[in-house]
Amino acid sequence: MTTPSTTSNTSTTSSSTAIALKPQKSSLSTLKGLLPFLAPYKREFLLAGIALLVAAGATLAIPYAFRQMIDLGFGNAGAVVAAGSKNIQNVDFYFLALFGVASILAIATAARFYMVSLLGERVTADIRSAVYRHVITQSPQFFETTQTGEVLSRLTADTTLIQAVVGTSISMALRNALLFVGGLGMLFVTSVKLTAIIVVLLAAVVLPIVFFGRRVRKLSRASQDRIADASAMAGEILNAMPTVQAFTHEAIEGRRFGASVEDAFDTAMQRIRTRTLMTVVAILLVFGAIVFVLWLGAHAVIQGTMSGGELGQFILYAVLVAGSIGALSEVLGEAQRAAGATERLLELLSAHSQVQSPAQPQPLPPRAAVGSALVLKDVSFHYPSRPLTESVSQLTLEIEPGETVAVVGPSGAGKTTLFQLLLRFYDPQQGQITLDGVDIKQLDLQTLRDAIGIVPQDTVIFSANALENIRYGRAGASDDEVIAAAKMAAAHEFIEQLPEGYQSFLGERGVRLSGGQRQRIAIARALLKNPPLLLLDEATSALDAESERLVQKALEAAMIGRTTVIIAHRLATVQRADRIIVMEDGQIVETGTHASLVALGGIYANLAALQFHTLPG
Repeated sequence: MTTPSTTSNTSTTSSSTAIALKPQKSSLSTLKGLLPFLAPYKREFLLAGIALLVAAGATLAIPYAFRQMIDLGFGNAGAVVAAGSKNIQNVDFYFLALFGVASILAIATAARFYMVSLLGERVTADIRSAVYRHVITQSPQFFETTQTGEVLSRLTADTTLIQAVVGTSISMALRNALLFVGGLGMLFVTSVKLTAIIVVLLAAVVLPIVFFGRRVRKLSRASQDRIADASAMAGEILNAMPTVQAFTHEAIEGRRFGASVEDAFDTAMQRIRTRTLMTVVAILLVFGAIVFVLWLGAHAVIQGTMSGGELGQFILYAVLVAGSIGALSEVLGEAQRAAGATERLLELLSAHSQVQSPAQPQPLPPRAAVGSALVLKDVSFHYPSRPLTESVSQLTLEIEPGETVAVVGPSGAGKTTLFQLLLRFYDPQQGQITLDGVDIKQLDLQTLRDAIGIVPQDTVIFSANALENIRYGRAGASDDEVIAAAKMAAAHEFIEQLPEGYQSFLGERGVRLSGGQRQRIAIARALLKNPPLLLLDEATSALDAESERLVQKALEAAMIGRTTVIIAHRLATVQRADRIIVMEDGQIVETGTHASLVALGGIYANLAALQFHTLPG
């Protein structure tokens, strides 16, 4: 089965990646956003529709069968005595007919349940996959404004609401709409006068239902938002448990989460109270109108203008109509909640990353034996969240193939920002970056990032074994290639000492490893990728002296045949670089080798003095 593409959802949206958390629509029209996910399953909907029609038809036939049984089977007393055998045959026939109708109803209802349940599960799975696939393509700017816990809440709680609507509520709404229309038609056939009265009375019921329905929708949206807030808070705290426990904030965080949960509970109770009141009002008004009309019908039977069977038929059809209205009000409440959930999911799908692959990407030239050429021309950039502060200002830099360039400078100088621009996590507001002579904006994002290997300062270890964590660098790598990369990164020895070697589970976020071990896993991952351009962001910052010596030796071997850019605060790791770039306030202020920069007596010389010499006391 195909999953609907989200392209149409993103092509016409705003360039902003921030999610608007305010309701944008005030009606159930939001549910139209589900149509692209329902469209691939026309055959299943057709089968469910056929089963629905058969079940509704069987239900509508039951009151008519009762009428025939009463009027023809039980006649008047004199007729029963005079023609007993005939009446017995009539009774037998209509009881058999009634059982046959019930059998058809049972089979059709079961078929409808199966099909709509299948559709609910299938469509929900498609929505979850589509939202997840869309979210993971967003640029880091998206995650500056959106908490991951909120995204997870939308993927779970909101899609569950939609599953209830697609798998149950839509079917129930159609079924009860058919029963309402069919039952109302049969009421007119039975008694035009009584039906006209009941229609006028039922019309008065619609207004309060609509009023309460709008209120329920607003409260449903607010309830889902509060649940998402609680999920986001829990996700943030659970990912920072060592810090929470180190500062003994367990009780404080427990109270914070409890307050957030209570806020969600209070909002949910407002929704429940409103919906409860809506149900009470709807049922009282509907059945009050029906009881009044039936009272009139009873008088008609007494007066001889209506038979007992007709009154029985009218009562059953009236019950069907009343029940369908009550069920529709229930479904409306569910639909209001699902509309809020759909709106929130569509907001995720409409988030549009400013960083996109071009429609017609250019290829990179064949890889050179010595690495890639990298050029930055007058690059200026500020983060969207800090528009008045330039992180990189008019930066121009040329790096030759095979060259090793170190970038140093104080915190906030723009070093990490430079790496984010090279990976095209962000696009500069001004200037151009080229890789092997091709503007990186003209490259497919996957092509660009496949050509770059990075060892980040904050190493990410996945909940998998050591083998798969390293293989993340190149999904198709063999076990032997993974082990070779681990040996180059000085990780093989400690991995072999783990309880199950390369099959050892490393724990969530690598909690079973030391900081240095996690960093060597990241280095092995980058080496396995074997890119022409290697970015090292404090690659040895978490290593002890012996591990740093081993990794530094491995990195020097890995730099052969590729271009390398190194960010480092520890100057001992950059002394062998071909060139050292000193940045300050987003600009290059010094360039040279270690010896020439020390002799220059500038910023680098001061940094070197702080690290290599004891300050006068």
